[in-house]
Amino acid sequence: MANLNPGSLFVFGLGYSAQVLGRQLLAKGWQVAGTSRSPEGCASLATQGFTPFVFSQSVELVPEALTALDAATHVLSSVPPDYTGDPVLNLTDKALREVETAKWFGYLSTTGVYGDWHGAEVTEESERRPTSDRARRRVAAEDRWLDLFHRHHLPVHVFRLAGIYGPQYSVLDDVRAGTAQRIDKPGHFFSRIHVNDIAQVLYASMTHPDPGAIYNLCDDEPAEPAAVVAEACTLLNAPLPPLVPFGQAQLSDMGRSFWCDHKRVSNAKMKQDLPIKLIYPTYREGLRSILTEEG
Repeated sequence: MANLNPGSLFVFGLGYSAQVLGRQLLAKGWQVAGTSRSPEGCASLATQGFTPFVFSQSVELVPEALTALDAATHVLSSVPPDYTGDPVLNLTDKALREVETAKWFGYLSTTGVYGDWHGAEVTEESERRPTSDRARRRVAAEDRWLDLFHRHHLPVHVFRLAGIYGPQYSVLDDVRAGTAQRIDKPGHFFSRIHVNDIAQVLYASMTHPDPGAIYNLCDDEPAEPAAVVAEACTLLNAPLPPLVPFGQAQLSDMGRSFWCDHKRVSNAKMKQDLPIKLIYPTYREGLRSILTEEG
């Protein structure tokens, strides 16, 4: 994969996924600034070498942050919309349109925008059928970001992420904590993506920009969650939790809402258009890598 000359990345919502990309760019000599919702979050970002700024729906960017944004060569947003819309666009739409140095904008969305396809495959061309208010807000946010491309010619790219996992954020942690459930709902598949593969796809897009493009980010194997729990138990030499019928599973309202949608997400465009090879093509390689990394 080609390397970019060191530039400046500004991230709205410099959280779990974006920090992986950010750390890789810092190692390449980039400047990386980003936002957190709290002073405590900013302090954590600073210890990693990032330039942090507080930003939320109720806290606008300070002048120093606007200066960093204005000088950015690349801009990424991972901030989800709330009931008022996308906080980034609500508060910084004009500032974004005035970033003349930016060669690439990325917006992290979710495959939840596709809604329920009863197990059928979806591609970037598939109709979006959101089934929850949360997903409908995502659809609206995607449209607003793409409007910056269509109307204002900003080099916007949209990335629809499947279920994210990685170190300190995987089913391995649930098995260790004794909270993992093997939910019995045969034939119900979910797609997922390792956080390191998210970072490599974003960097590949930065090296090969295609303004207006939309990409699904997921691995090669949609899988039943019960199979993923079983793999984690095998790796940890832990006993298998009993199979629990879906109707009896202990799930939060949000957790249960994810089961309302059933689809298989295609990653063909991502692999065809971008110079990448998945580091973790299935959850098996991903979970083994996490365990190795943990020592």
